[in-house]
Parts: sequence; C-alpha cells; structure tokens
Amino acid sequence: MSGFVEKPKPVEVPGLTHLHTGKVRDLYRDEAGRLVMVASDRLSAYDWVLPTEIPDKGRILTQLSLWWFDRLTDLASHHVLSAEVPAGAPADWAGRTLICKSLDMVPVECVARGYLTGSGLAEYRETRTVCGLALPEGLTDGSELPQPIFTPATKAEVGEHDENVSYEEVARRIGAETAAMLRQSTLAVYSRAREIARDRGIILADTKFEYGFGEDGTLVLADEVLTPDSSRFWPVDAWEPGRSQPSFDKQFVRDWLSSPASGWDRTTDTPPPPLPADVVERTRAKYAEAYERLTGTKWA
Repeated sequence: MSGFVEKPKPVEVPGLTHLHTGKVRDLYRDEAGRLVMVASDRLSAYDWVLPTEIPDKGRILTQLSLWWFDRLTDLASHHVLSAEVPAGAPADWAGRTLICKSLDMVPVECVARGYLTGSGLAEYRETRTVCGLALPEGLTDGSELPQPIFTPATKAEVGEHDENVSYEEVARRIGAETAAMLRQSTLAVYSRAREIARDRGIILADTKFEYGFGEDGTLVLADEVLTPDSSRFWPVDAWEPGRSQPSFDKQFVRDWLSSPASGWDRTTDTPPPPLPADVVERTRAKYAEAYERLTGTKWA
C-alpha cells in the first residue's frame, strides 16, 4: 500500500469545479471550460505523498516550467493560456497557478534519456536494453548514452509505479502515427533543453513529458516541463560515471527516508514519518538552486 499519508481536502473557489488531486497538483475546471492547475508544496517519494511540505516548491516548479515553455515554443506548442489567479482564489495561489487549454491527454509518460540511471540502469543491468532498445556493453551508473533515447512508460495512479514499455507497445496502444509524433517531439525538446542546461553547468540526465491533443488535432506539451520533479539535473562539475550522481531534487529526502535515522521501513504498509527541518530546508535550497542556475535569476 502507498499513496497519500493524508489526502488534502480541495480548496473551494467560486466558479471552479475541482477535478483531481494529484501527487503535487490540484486540478480544477473554470466556467469557460479551461483547466486551472495549482502546484502545491507537496512532495512524493517511494510512491508516498509525504506528510511534510517543502516551502516554495510549487512556485519554483511553476515558474521554472513557464521559463522553459518560453524557450520551446518553436519546437512544441504548450497548454498554458495564462498565469493569472482566478477571482476568489486564495492569495496563496499566486505564482503557483496556470490556466491551461483543455486537452485530450495521451496516456503515456514520454521519457527521454541521455544518461543511464534509475529504472533504465536496473533494466540495462538485467538485459542490456532499456524499453527494448539495445545498448552497448560496459555502461554504468551515470554513463552518457551514445545518443538520447525515447523510453516511454504507462501512467500510473497515485501510489503505483509507472511501468516502462517498448515503443512498439506504445504504437500498438495509441497508434503508430501518434507514437511517432510523441517520440519525435520528446527527443527534439529534450535535445534543446539539454543544450540550454549544459550551457548553465547542468546535465539534464533524463526527463519526462506529457502530451495531449487540442481541439484542432495539434499535439500539445502539457503539465509541467523540465523541473526537478520531472527531470534529473546533475552538476556538470561533479559528474562521475560509476556512482550515484549528486542531483538538484529530492535526494536529501530519499536518503533520509532510507536511513536508520528515519526509523521507517519502506517494505511495510506503514506511512513515512514527517521530515526533519534540516532535510526540508536543504531540499528547498536544491530546488531554488536549480531554478537560479537555469534561469540566471535569484529566487526571492
């Protein structure tokens, strides 16, 4: 069992209908039929949404996504219509809210990998493949791949693992034409973002995107993009294949939860404990550092 330690109650706002509470975001629909996405400060780890929030996290993710969308528009249209806060919404929604097009979402996590780590590394060690794609011998944790690869996954419910699948399986489920569009766009966007990040001293090891179709049939980039929640960012100057890489994300949280200090056994159904203040602050600092390095702007 996993999921929310304690699922939050949705905020009621006049003119908005609550649709869904996800791991990190709350989704509403306004009277014009547009989607309203609100990024919370919630954090998930090991398939649990933790009881402790990370201050500013929702705003950092939202503002970083907007920064990236601006740099990708020539490659992929996106779903953002406005970053205004709807009338009657709490003041706390400022900076963490996006008003977006309503899309017919594609049920595939579109993952691009330029480096070998995580679930890709685990599969490679067993089969020398990732999502059915053969890779060279001799790769290790953190190795750069000969070229970026598209390694899709099926979307999972809260508390469940996304499952890596082959490109052929994706084509079977959603059609060959759509699968080809997803692969092409995912790799193009990843390659652009990887160059931008590298110029700022950051390796974009891998990332995942979500897409949907607009009313006119256009493929549209949705959800968040290229944040520490959906991507692995590593400092260039500390990259060393053969070990786990330092990263700009929730690694402090994972390390603490898996340490004796937490007293938590992740193999049981017992929910994880609250995070200590120092882990919260160091995690917040990593999210802010990723924003500052990429955008060149100080996080207030």
